[in-house]
Amino acid sequence: MLKERLGKELLFFDGGTGTLLQERGLAPGELPETWNLTHREEMTEIHRQYFAAGSDIVLTNTFGANALKYHDPDHDLAEVIRAAVENVKAAARLGVTDGREVYAALDMGPTGKLLKPMGDLDFEEAYEAFREAAVAGEQAGADLIHIETMSDTYEVKAAVLAAKENTDLPVFATMIFDEKGKLLTGGDVPSVAALLEGLGVDALGINCGMGPEQMMPILEELLRYTSLPVIVKPNAGLPKQKNGEVYYDVEPEEFAGYMEEIVRKGASLIGGCCGTTPAHIRRMTERVKDSHAFAHRQIPEPEEATIVSSYGRAVILGEKPVIIGERINPTGKKRFKQALKEQDLDYILTEGVRQQDQGAHILDVNVGLPDIDEPAMMKKVVTELQSVTSLPLQIDTVDPAALEAALRIYNGKAMVNSVNGKQESMDVVFPLIRKYGGVVVGLTLDENGIPDTAKGRVEIAGRIIREAARYGIPKKDIVIDVLAMTISSDPAGARTTLEALEGVRKTYGVCTVLGVSNISFGLPSRPVINANFYTMALQKGLSAGIINPLSEDMMRSYYAYCALMGYDENCERYIEVYGNQAPAAPAASARDISLKEAIEKGLKEEAHRGALRLLEEKAPLEIINEAMIPALDQVGKGFEKGTLFLPQLLMSADAAKIAFAVLKERMPEQDGPEQKKEKVILATVKGDIHDIGKNIVKVLLENYGFDVIDLGKDVPPQLVAETALREDVRLVGLSALMTTTVVSMEETIRLLREQKPDCKVMVGGAVLNQEYADMIGADFYGKDAMQSVYYTQELFKGEN
Repeated sequence: MLKERLGKELLFFDGGTGTLLQERGLAPGELPETWNLTHREEMTEIHRQYFAAGSDIVLTNTFGANALKYHDPDHDLAEVIRAAVENVKAAARLGVTDGREVYAALDMGPTGKLLKPMGDLDFEEAYEAFREAAVAGEQAGADLIHIETMSDTYEVKAAVLAAKENTDLPVFATMIFDEKGKLLTGGDVPSVAALLEGLGVDALGINCGMGPEQMMPILEELLRYTSLPVIVKPNAGLPKQKNGEVYYDVEPEEFAGYMEEIVRKGASLIGGCCGTTPAHIRRMTERVKDSHAFAHRQIPEPEEATIVSSYGRAVILGEKPVIIGERINPTGKKRFKQALKEQDLDYILTEGVRQQDQGAHILDVNVGLPDIDEPAMMKKVVTELQSVTSLPLQIDTVDPAALEAALRIYNGKAMVNSVNGKQESMDVVFPLIRKYGGVVVGLTLDENGIPDTAKGRVEIAGRIIREAARYGIPKKDIVIDVLAMTISSDPAGARTTLEALEGVRKTYGVCTVLGVSNISFGLPSRPVINANFYTMALQKGLSAGIINPLSEDMMRSYYAYCALMGYDENCERYIEVYGNQAPAAPAASARDISLKEAIEKGLKEEAHRGALRLLEEKAPLEIINEAMIPALDQVGKGFEKGTLFLPQLLMSADAAKIAFAVLKERMPEQDGPEQKKEKVILATVKGDIHDIGKNIVKVLLENYGFDVIDLGKDVPPQLVAETALREDVRLVGLSALMTTTVVSMEETIRLLREQKPDCKVMVGGAVLNQEYADMIGADFYGKDAMQSVYYTQELFKGEN
């Protein structure tokens, strides 16, 4: 059985397929998957060569075989997948002569679309596309499902759930990181590891995007955060061109040397991606086997870290105190209850953003009211919150339906508040944690209520931890809440809670959480009690406090404690907050957010209101220059630096559009005709249907005031040239992600040079680099989206 071999022995994948197909005649723009039916002998021969080279696992030619990506009226999707599996099985019979057990892996790649709220693809629609492919693969006889080249945690979650819920096959997943260790949508290594472990994949890792040398730092970080078998499948470098031919600069011997080191560092499954050939795989398997690298691995013990994550951020509990913002909760909040009843999402989102700005690390989300549809509201609030903040969320509900609705669509590994020592509670919550992943808060109460003694609460904590283990939930994913009881009714309440905190930490070593403000109910000047109790609880081992980050008293306690205990290196954060200013004034109300801040935060209703307020005092162009342009510039710089990620970028663009629509109504009568915008054409080249990168550039260029003519994806060279001529466009941006389509980019540039010689061309995409851009005649290579914006600004500045 494959699962029994994972991690216990080294397994070899195959290498790239696209380059080999091109060598055999795959035409630009032709769907590679159709070759499973139309060129079965060629496909079988490619797979056979990999098996003969030593591959244990060979991928089917189905990278783009899903209903959102594969459109061919002549060949049914299930038929293509069945043929793809049969081809690999046939190749195994021909290529394996040593009797070893080998496997046909159903290859599932990305859809090429962004999921909501970043894009227009619904999560369940993506899930359905992956489900259809996974079921067809299992029915065809695939031995496992390998999800690869994923750049978005949300999309990989849809794919993993589809595979695990609808098949009994092992599921592997690999992501594509950049050199900074980030996904396209902002995820980092800890957040990816936490998500995929929580979803229950059988192996995880990295593929594509980089060569083997560049992948080593990411591998090392990945091994810190996962105990699962790790997959590494690098490119043979990046594509280059010589005499009109595309090639990769990492030769088989060099590739094999790097892969030997990768195995010694701890990888359990290795292979190749773009540019690797049967020669690369043969030399890799020979060298790694001869060196006995797997037997001499020096794998560091993975950290048993308690990780809560979003799409773009991982919070590790236990490293230093964590703040969970408590304000998205109707308890005792009349205005918040009104917002829930009126579905005033902008008010709720503003509460989340304000807490983030004041230092919260995780946001508690509770939308429970007797007269609302809690599952629907929870789903809506979680989705919208994740569009304006990258903070992880704590799903706070006693409604199982609301909990599952939130966990299913949550982009990351959520914190769940809560389970308790009652068997019925554990029987409901733990299966959901097992299915979707999560860090669950365990309340120390049971059928007999809350114990009066610290010992009693510690015992319930142990029962929760043991029961979780029965469901396969590790101790690191349990956080215990020993419950803060108000001292106005129980004079020993604080002392018992602090003793229980210390007892849980010493006995079980798990992280802890408390709703701190519960301690002061019924007393005057509650912040005084809360802040002092908070400090005492931190000293006794509190990992995360559910507090109000808008409370200056609480934040003073937090910053002072971190400085005193050495969590705040060189007291930098304390000095930043208190060094050159008086104590912070009370936080502004949710309705006082400026237009600039609303755009930066992506708050659409606030942007609308902010624009209307400013119009009472200023002219539209003045508002644009003083508020909108600085806000968009700040967003762009944050995106470039990696402090702000794709969801915030897109939401900021939406907020800016809403504000501009308000201003535009006044512009004709106050400021004359609208200024002429410079035009830019953007297109993903012929044969390539991956337009995520192009869409990011589009959003940024529009934010900076350019008129973007978006020709979409799979665009023929002639259409680009014709549009440039008709619209008299001076700049064209071309994008390609697939190695098989870079020839279309070169052809498009050639046509533009012939038909519109005064037009400049900028290019970008994961398969490109500066050298290749120079070889195909591009005027500019944009390594990232902001570089394309800067080039565009400079170009038109020079022309004007």
